[in-house]
Amino acid sequence: MLSAEERRRQRELEEARKAGLAPAELDEEGKEINPHIPAFMADAPWYLNAGAPSLKHQRNWKDQVTDEMRWYDRGAKVFQANKYRKGACQNCGSMSHSTKDCMERPRTKGARWTNKNIAADEKVEDDFELRTFDAKRDRWNGYNGDEWVKQAERFEKVEAMRAEIRRKELLEKKLAGEVEEEELEGQLGQEEAKIDETEEAGFAKVEKRVRTAGGGSTGSVRNLRIREDTAKYLLNLDPNSAYYDPKSRSMREDPNPEKDPSQKTFYGDNFVRQSGEVGGFKDLNVFAITTHERGQDVHMQAMPSQAELAFQQFKQRKKALEGATKEDILAKYGDAAAAPTDDIKALQASASEAYVEYDAAGRVLRGQEVKAKSRYEEDVLINNHTAVWGSWWHDGQWGYACCHSTIKQSYCVGAAGTVAAADAAEQLAANMEKKAAEDEARRKESKLVGHKPAADVWGEAGDDLQLDQDKLREALKRQEKHEKEDDEELDDRKRKYNSLAGQALDVTQEEMEAYRIKKSRGDDPLAFIDKEKAKQQGGAGEYEYV
Repeated sequence: MLSAEERRRQRELEEARKAGLAPAELDEEGKEINPHIPAFMADAPWYLNAGAPSLKHQRNWKDQVTDEMRWYDRGAKVFQANKYRKGACQNCGSMSHSTKDCMERPRTKGARWTNKNIAADEKVEDDFELRTFDAKRDRWNGYNGDEWVKQAERFEKVEAMRAEIRRKELLEKKLAGEVEEEELEGQLGQEEAKIDETEEAGFAKVEKRVRTAGGGSTGSVRNLRIREDTAKYLLNLDPNSAYYDPKSRSMREDPNPEKDPSQKTFYGDNFVRQSGEVGGFKDLNVFAITTHERGQDVHMQAMPSQAELAFQQFKQRKKALEGATKEDILAKYGDAAAAPTDDIKALQASASEAYVEYDAAGRVLRGQEVKAKSRYEEDVLINNHTAVWGSWWHDGQWGYACCHSTIKQSYCVGAAGTVAAADAAEQLAANMEKKAAEDEARRKESKLVGHKPAADVWGEAGDDLQLDQDKLREALKRQEKHEKEDDEELDDRKRKYNSLAGQALDVTQEEMEAYRIKKSRGDDPLAFIDKEKAKQQGGAGEYEYV
């Protein structure tokens, strides 16, 4: 346990080291320890029994296996013997394998008996062991590309010899008269087309003139191929996009799924994996599974040939059934798309019952309805318009759809007119809203805010109107009497002298209600019925027809 004084000194020393006033602490290897490292990281655990300060417990103590760069010397030769040795392969004479493991072609007489063409010993690396995951699965470890170059050269020579033999055979047939000139040229053209396809694939030698910095050009460069296409792993540089496997050089997913398909040149390797005969193979698997579920002994993995034969028979029967069904439908309903037969043509050309009368000029006089033609010219475009007048309708006005102009015989301005019409409509709506807002503000600032007109002045009736029924009956009678007097006073000879003396100027609510009940309405369908007839049917008062 440290005392308070020792802890204080230790704390002051740590602060001095952090400030750079005191030298840093050294570990067991003589390296400086950063004073800014926290104590919980710099202090070793108690179970390590570390006597000196150190950061060794923070370092990675596991062995780092790095064998990705180790190269397996595949096919390397070690020693070439001159005679057969005891224990060597009896077929080729090599000491690196036994007779049953020999990969060389079996000789008629092995090297054990002939002592000739003894094969060299192969290099066997017994201590070579790949421990990492990637190194164990590296398919190109130990591969030598020179062997394939030899095979490619051999294939090219064989192909050239075949083309030359084919050309000689065609020329011999031409000399013998077995092949015509046109047919010979066609066959030779096919052969040349195959050669051109091979050259386009990049397998032929390409010569190109290369310009220098000082002008001019150098000689031809062999095997120079122009590559203007982009590598698949450069189509999308986002690290979270489709994964590219550098070993197999494959990118299964689409690197740019959000782009337009018409603008993409690569859709992912899965797109190619789903092409070709993949669809047919999927249909075959579905057929095998469905048939097996229905109780038939068909299995794609156990008996693939039987499953494929059954699938072919199923497709043939299905096609025959569809053909029979189609023939039945055509036989029953006919085929309107087919060419008309002679009977149908004769029936179409036969006389008709419709009566048609023509004049000397061949015009139809009667017997056939003549479609009415418009008095206006149709489909006539004027003044640079691309649409006819009346192709656009807006706010009760006709116009042109190309420029949204509502003025006939106007000149078309194209999209600018459409924008101007839209701006004008928006400006009009904004002006109307501004005018309504100003009117509303003026109404709120007016002195008449909250003022309600008197009902007795304008003759309006509220919802809470209370009427005396006796006074209403008397008012109705007076109104009827007044209407009768008005009818009698229509004659000028019977009109009397009217005076306001003795008459009340105030109109009561009951009199106003009687006036509203008895007044004539123009929208009343029974208002013009004879009043005498109405009296006979409905009695006095005519309330049923009001």
